[in-house]
Amino acid sequence: MLVFLNGEFVERSQAKVSVDDRGFLFGDGVYEVTRVRGGRLFEGARHDRRLARNLAELELPLPTGTTPAALSEVALKLLHENGLAGGEALAYFQVTRGVAPRAHQFPPTGTPPTVYVSVGAFVPPDALRGRGVACITYPDVRWTRCDMKVVNLLPNVLAKQAAVAQGAYEAFFIRDGLVTEGASTNFFAVLDGEIRTYPKSNFILPGITRDVALELAVAEGIAVREEPVRADELSRATEIFLTSTMNDVMPVVTLNERKVGDGTPGPVTTRLAKIFAAHLEAECGAGAGAPVTANR
Repeated sequence: MLVFLNGEFVERSQAKVSVDDRGFLFGDGVYEVTRVRGGRLFEGARHDRRLARNLAELELPLPTGTTPAALSEVALKLLHENGLAGGEALAYFQVTRGVAPRAHQFPPTGTPPTVYVSVGAFVPPDALRGRGVACITYPDVRWTRCDMKVVNLLPNVLAKQAAVAQGAYEAFFIRDGLVTEGASTNFFAVLDGEIRTYPKSNFILPGITRDVALELAVAEGIAVREEPVRADELSRATEIFLTSTMNDVMPVVTLNERKVGDGTPGPVTTRLAKIFAAHLEAECGAGAGAPVTANR
């Protein structure tokens, strides 16, 4: 498998990053993950804009002449070189502040960033979507800039592991009595026939799939309100679902080992999942011939 590292296409096994890289030492970097189908990046322009925003927030410049859109072109080349252009895949992008002596402040101006792009085969979790998943809640102990997609993800890792240890699929963060988002997903609940979700702020990642799903719901006349769901409201939610690049729209049928609604994917979630699938197909095609192994 070929990957792209600092301007060169190399075999993955030969791709090396210095132990003095600030991504390794400090988690000083950003990343992006984009869904690919049939050799097309799904909502690629939105992902490009989010990567550009995160780089700007960290004051982390790309090499001269390089743009997020140019890195997307690199991903497309990798898809063809690795024989993944005909099916389902994921493209991964990461930029760190580069190699420098360990010091907390930024290295000298002109220090080259480390730029990495890779692709891998992907199998959408359609079987899980058909029956729904189990989730848990978890205290949100993260910092207050959750809107930046940075590589320092230790609280998310701990939350996800807590879910896995309990046989669950995802952990939803609770901050000040409000549900914010999942460890690697955005959170939604249906209350009184209306979709509710935490509004965009510094406390959640502005998910691309989240935004698309909300736009599609509004276009279809589904009631939507960007207002936090209180933890004490969860027991009366008739449906809960999550969204992400790797999950599309995924129904949640149990939360903390208690049924959500009747314990099966609900009508609003099912309808939105179908609408989203149609949008994905319209953008990228049906994805025939997708690889049969996942990579992440």
